[in-house]
Amino acid sequence: MKSHVISTSLRPPSNIKDSLGTPRGLHEITEKIGAGQPPGIVFKARVATGKHFSELGADEQARNLITTRILRLRGLEPGHNAGTNATGQVVDTFDRYVYIHGTNHEDRLGQPFSAGCVEMSNLGILELFEEVRVRDLVWIED
Repeated sequence: MKSHVISTSLRPPSNIKDSLGTPRGLHEITEKIGAGQPPGIVFKARVATGKHFSELGADEQARNLITTRILRLRGLEPGHNAGTNATGQVVDTFDRYVYIHGTNHEDRLGQPFSAGCVEMSNLGILELFEEVRVRDLVWIED
């Protein structure tokens, strides 16, 4: 077992679409994206841009970027983090594009900062990426 310092949402936890909260509950890793890419590479729409975050302009570097590797999550609890809830709100982690991924703001790990994803250090996500498989389970709680 290992632990990593992470960052979750700057907003309160939430499974509701457009809340920008980190979803809670049981998930599975549904995709592993970025194998073979160098640490610090930036992804847009789950595709490597070919640029390290340090190669980007100051405005772009100020943003919270998806770097190094992506572990895409799918909620496994219908009505809680999959599909819609009892009031018809979308609560689908997969459709919200919530990932575990590296960040260009490693200095902010350990405090809320993301837009809903679980962020890790670039070396940490490299290590985790090699240890997990598609369909492995992930439990997210407070």
